[in-house]
This record gives sequence, C-alpha cells and structure tokens, in this order.
Amino acid sequence: MNTVIFRTLAPLIVAIMLVFSVYVTLRGHNEPGGGFIGGLIAAASIAVFGMAAGVSAVRRSLRFDPMAIAGFGVVLAGLSGLASLLTGSPFMTSIWLYLEFGPSIIPLSTPLFFDLGVFCVVFGTLSAIALSLESDREEDL
Repeated sequence: MNTVIFRTLAPLIVAIMLVFSVYVTLRGHNEPGGGFIGGLIAAASIAVFGMAAGVSAVRRSLRFDPMAIAGFGVVLAGLSGLASLLTGSPFMTSIWLYLEFGPSIIPLSTPLFFDLGVFCVVFGTLSAIALSLESDREEDL
C-alpha cells in the first residue's frame, strides 16, 4: 500500500494514534485503559508508519531499538513493585506521592509507573515484531 494519499496522511494518523495511546495509558487506573491497550495503539501506529515510510525511516525516528524499550519497561514495572518493599509493605502495594504545583496537585503513584512499564513492554515487543515483518530479507535485519 504505497499510494500518495496514504503516504501523505500517514504522519497525521500516526500522530493522532500516539496522542490517543498516551491518553488511554494515563487514564488507565481510574477508567478503562492502561499500559497494555496504550502500548497496542502505539505499536499499531508504528506499523502504519512503517507501511507508509519504510522500516529504515521508522528505525531512525524511534532512536532506540524496540527491544531495548521493552527491556526498559520490564525494569520499570519491576522497580515499581519493589518500591513497596522499602516501606515494609507487601510486594506491589501502591505508594502515592502528591506534588503541589501552585493551585494544582499532581498525584504520582507506583501503579502509574507500572502502567508505563507495561506500555513500554507492549510497545517495544510489538513494534519489533511489526518492523521485522515489514522489512525485506536483506534490509534492516
């Protein structure tokens, strides 16, 4: 699928999908969504970008190997669970920190970092699979 219309609209589609994936990921522990669904949407956007621009362009724009992103996600998710052991609580117990920025209060929690870790694992793994399926035999492997 290498039409002019698709190549022209693909960057817009990818941008919308990536913003939506971040939205779904961040609202995940209060409403339906989370790191898994957000990672799926982001990986699908990478697959669309790969079909439009080619695998080498996608690898240049990612700047990190997708499997390195997945590995970072595993470490982040694991550390978010281990953080509860520092307080003497059972593994994976939530810890909340409330930051005040003027009149706003921003809650940070270990479930948020766990969701971000899951996002990175799903995004990195599925992006690596999609890029390897889209690449030619000799190119970009």
